[in-house]
Amino acid sequence: MPRTQEHADRYRDALTALAAATQRPANVVNTGAGYAIRVDFEYNRYLLASNAADGLTDAAEDTSEWRVSLYQGVTDGTPDELLAAAEHAWLVDAFDLAFADIRAEGKWQSADASFDAFNSTNDQSTS
Repeated sequence: MPRTQEHADRYRDALTALAAATQRPANVVNTGAGYAIRVDFEYNRYLLASNAADGLTDAAEDTSEWRVSLYQGVTDGTPDELLAAAEHAWLVDAFDLAFADIRAEGKWQSADASFDAFNSTNDQSTS
């Protein structure tokens, strides 16, 4: 993963925003197709965030929307299950939309109120 640190430096604000929103560590990872920001949750679930079709972009002038995807990891060799995804020009708004979707679908499991108590940053949504 030779470019992980480079992307972590470039996307320090995005890492900080996701860590604050989720109350969990956020890291840059190599997905095989490119790099993305990853946050791990309970029950083998995780979030991937990127701002280009093939991962995090190198181009400062790229105006791609942020995509936040929530996955259920599996161990049987099949691809991980996509639970929800959302896109928006702003990372935190994409995060809010993805979590609103997964909660509306009833696919989010709360492990512990003290650890799963992050709140939507969108004042107009209901959790």
